[in-house]
Amino acid sequence: MRGRFRSVQWLGVLLSTVVLLAAGSPVDAAKAKKDGAAKATKAKPIEKASYGTVDGKPVDLYTLTNAKGAVAKITNYGAIVTELQMPDKNGKMGDVVLGFDKVDDYVAKSPYFGAIVGRVANRIANGKFMLDGKAYQLNTNNAPHHLHGGKKGWDKVIWKAEPKETKDGPSLKLTHVSPDGEENYPGTVTATATYTLTNENELKVDMTASVDKTDKTTLINMAHHTYWNLAGGGTILDHDLTIPADSYTPGTPMVPDGTIKPVKGTPFDFTKAKPIGKDLKAAGGTPVGFDHNWIVNGEPHAMRLMAKLKDPKSGRVLTITADQPGLQFYSGNFMDGKTSGKGVTHVQYAGLCLESQKFPNSINVPAWKDEVILKPGQTYKHTMIHKFTTE
Repeated sequence: MRGRFRSVQWLGVLLSTVVLLAAGSPVDAAKAKKDGAAKATKAKPIEKASYGTVDGKPVDLYTLTNAKGAVAKITNYGAIVTELQMPDKNGKMGDVVLGFDKVDDYVAKSPYFGAIVGRVANRIANGKFMLDGKAYQLNTNNAPHHLHGGKKGWDKVIWKAEPKETKDGPSLKLTHVSPDGEENYPGTVTATATYTLTNENELKVDMTASVDKTDKTTLINMAHHTYWNLAGGGTILDHDLTIPADSYTPGTPMVPDGTIKPVKGTPFDFTKAKPIGKDLKAAGGTPVGFDHNWIVNGEPHAMRLMAKLKDPKSGRVLTITADQPGLQFYSGNFMDGKTSGKGVTHVQYAGLCLESQKFPNSINVPAWKDEVILKPGQTYKHTMIHKFTTE
């Protein structure tokens, strides 16, 4: 009896072991449940959501998330980057761009936050130019000059959006067909802006513009206009900036007239890293600050270093490479604290812009004008890469 009882006991243990192995241990089950929850909550590379309406038309917001967890939010209104989350030296994510909480604010009061500006970025003196023997008068929306494409430039239109996952990371292609006569520019232009949030924590911006071979000659100088603050708050005056440029193009006061001056011995020398606030007052201006175009060293159309920006506190570093001849550095002089968004008040110097571009007012400077003229059958191309690291 005792032997038979022991046999039954061992058989019971054996059967229990088989059942446990088949079902998995409680620890394995818990791990599987946790892994499943993690997979379920992991962000998709591209997500789309409604962002309201503009002029009765729907506007969308796209969220791009790369393999490292960095996040870019982009709306098809104005091709605007509304948010960009990047890690600091401790791995903590923070939003490094200025912006608003809703599309209505971008419509009503945005100083070009995060937008693609065009047809012609920056200023055209008195809004006037000659092209193919014809005089053109543009809107003088930055009186007495024309600025960033006019009263309703490309930052104020709804672009067609095409999200796509690529081997480098999630991407969003935006397209706008600008009709002949839009803001009094000649020719119908098809423009694209493609944002890619790479898995190396880069925000890559590819811009193109083309005119059909049967259409009119026009002007093109697209730029990406994000306001950066690598600390996520406060001002940018203690950010260290490097611009590898031995010369710049002063103007009257901010519109270049063809004059080129060396930066050496001036407040405009950023060939070695220095805090933005160091020579800010010496730069002059009304209001005081930087809003100038630098002639970046190197071959004008080769991909090369345009600027390096570092926030000493967070350790975030932004390195910009691009294939344009110039870089506009604007230190946020005109912000006055009357607007706010995403928990940040837009005080003076709350953000800065670093815009790779053709030189401002090129069409009115004989030595520069060919740079901004786009003829039928030609395609304009402009690539800039914003790479984020920490130090």
